[in-house]
Amino acid sequence: MAPFPAPAAVDAPLLVGYSGGLDSTVLLHWLQHSAQRAGHTLRAIHVHHGLQADADQWAAHCQHQCDALGVALTVCHVQVERDAGLGLEGAARLARRAAFAAQLRPDEVLVLAQHQDDQAETFLLRALRGAGVDGLAAMAGETVLDGHRLWRPLLEVPRAGLLAYARQHALEWIEDPSNTDDGPDRNYLRLHVLPLLRQRWPHAAQALASSAAHCGGLRQMLDEEDDELLQHLQAAPRVLSVELLKQVSAQRRARVLRRWVLAHGAEPLPARVVAQLEHELLPAAPDRDAQVRWRQHSIRQWRGHWYLLPAVLPQLPIHWRALWDGRAPLALPDGGELTLEGAVAFDAPMQVQARRGGERIQLPGRAHQHALKDCLQREHLAPWRRAQLPLLFADGQLQAAADVVQSAAMQAWLLQHGAQLHWRPGGW
Repeated sequence: MAPFPAPAAVDAPLLVGYSGGLDSTVLLHWLQHSAQRAGHTLRAIHVHHGLQADADQWAAHCQHQCDALGVALTVCHVQVERDAGLGLEGAARLARRAAFAAQLRPDEVLVLAQHQDDQAETFLLRALRGAGVDGLAAMAGETVLDGHRLWRPLLEVPRAGLLAYARQHALEWIEDPSNTDDGPDRNYLRLHVLPLLRQRWPHAAQALASSAAHCGGLRQMLDEEDDELLQHLQAAPRVLSVELLKQVSAQRRARVLRRWVLAHGAEPLPARVVAQLEHELLPAAPDRDAQVRWRQHSIRQWRGHWYLLPAVLPQLPIHWRALWDGRAPLALPDGGELTLEGAVAFDAPMQVQARRGGERIQLPGRAHQHALKDCLQREHLAPWRRAQLPLLFADGQLQAAADVVQSAAMQAWLLQHGAQLHWRPGGW
């Protein structure tokens, strides 16, 4: 039996995912004693999915056990979206992780009870689905959930070890009747496949979990290399050079693209979207405004670069107007913001509004006005950004298109006062 991790591993306030089953019961009991020795705070969270007839009794059981241990418990009721296309297990997992993320406090670590047998099952499931190295790495001992550390300290401990611990300490736990249903793939592996493998190879689960760990090490190495390559490919945080992308192999390009979108909080790239990027967007002419969408995001090409954007970008309402004196940032209807930095206020309030077309502006060093449309094209501002531009007017004259184009009068005033306009577009 693999030994339990050393109590010294507890080094922060902990939030334990507590279902009331064997695994999380052992985890909570072990961590409660470890945290006491280390002087760290510990609390638990029970997610009430409402999927079982005894769900209320399970929550009551968890409350009773936590009261006995002196551990604060939060019970979260969640709605499992059965029609989300993820299957019941996947939808429940998504709802559970959302509840965890919502309850985590600053600097708190989420601790989950997955063990060696779980890791072996995950490895087998992903192998049967044709996963590559990233998938075969299965579950990481440490990862991140919504900016918080997620810790799985029992990944090297077999379920038999948890059972022995529970019996040694006379622990009480819930047996979920759904675990005996061999309909779900994971249950089928647990109930039929792994026992059969153990008959021939007694240490099958340990070997499979070890293979997952080897894949995890390789994944970490590849991730580090991908990050270095991504720094080379990025023209800006959400912008990639198409010319440089074409110099990378297709396999490496797919890895880097997946790394890129995840780094900016977008949903993972499905295989079909990677194929679209490879066969449709990559060969597109540099001057073509083309894009590929998935869920809430899109990758859009413009002037030899790929931009990671929301699938639907907010725009300023065409008839929106506001008076702004610059004393405080101006919140824009599309979620963006205008700020006057370095000055107390404008001499007189500016009228801020959306573009309507046909605007003209007097540029510094020019004797006549120029069409704003031509100025924006010379500034290489992407089409979707032009549609979001807030315009600043004084006495009916256009003084600035956000911080992109400024009139002679506006530029002189800003220089005189040591000030700057700053525009943060909505949707980023």
